[in-house]
Amino acid sequence: MRWTVLTLFPEVFRPPWSAGLFGKAVEKGILEVDLVNYRDYAEGRHKVVDDTPFGGGSGMVIKVEPVARALLELRTKNPKVHVVLLTPQGALLNQAKVRRLCGHGHLALLCGRYEGVDERIRRLVDEELSIGDYVLSGGEPAAWVLMDAVSRLVPGVLGSEESVCEESFSEGSLLEYPQYTRPREHSGLEVPEILLSGDHQAIARWRRRQALLRTVRRRPELLESLSMTEEERTWLLEQERFEGD
Repeated sequence: MRWTVLTLFPEVFRPPWSAGLFGKAVEKGILEVDLVNYRDYAEGRHKVVDDTPFGGGSGMVIKVEPVARALLELRTKNPKVHVVLLTPQGALLNQAKVRRLCGHGHLALLCGRYEGVDERIRRLVDEELSIGDYVLSGGEPAAWVLMDAVSRLVPGVLGSEESVCEESFSEGSLLEYPQYTRPREHSGLEVPEILLSGDHQAIARWRRRQALLRTVRRRPELLESLSMTEEERTWLLEQERFEGD
């Protein structure tokens, strides 16, 4: 899979992609990362990429021309590249969108800065995405979040494909079940006996129930899109009644 990141600060992406599993994936050629600086496509002696907004207002806005030139060159080389603008005005990123994006062989991410981008840039992208309802100093942190979420689904990036399937949000909108490791007891807190039983069917059932319980307690709105059996619904109701007594 190939990534192209368009940004004013390409240097911020080099450390994350040189360490850990992602660094190994880049070394193996499973992932490719190209960093493009907007200034390389700006004109004039000073390579200016931003300007004051028409109509007045505080801050600066990224100009349309350097971005348009960069994207024209990118699409000329690969017409199938999928271009994403990271912006607070975009659709909220979720696991379903992450899985969809993983289906693209080449993703390009546009990172905004300052007060945003010229509105005409929006006509040059395929979609706009946001990672949450809060303000960042620029699109670079959001781009890294998206790259991390998508890249880990690419076959060969993680050591265990099974672990990807068992994580939060991997099954519809279900949060992940509790995890334990050694020691069996710590400060009076013990590992649930079922996990030591060796009964894989019983363990799978326990994990499913715990995932449901954790979801209903922490993110109940997620259950609206989740398919449950009648037995699971009854069990959840019993847990609520038990806690209410």
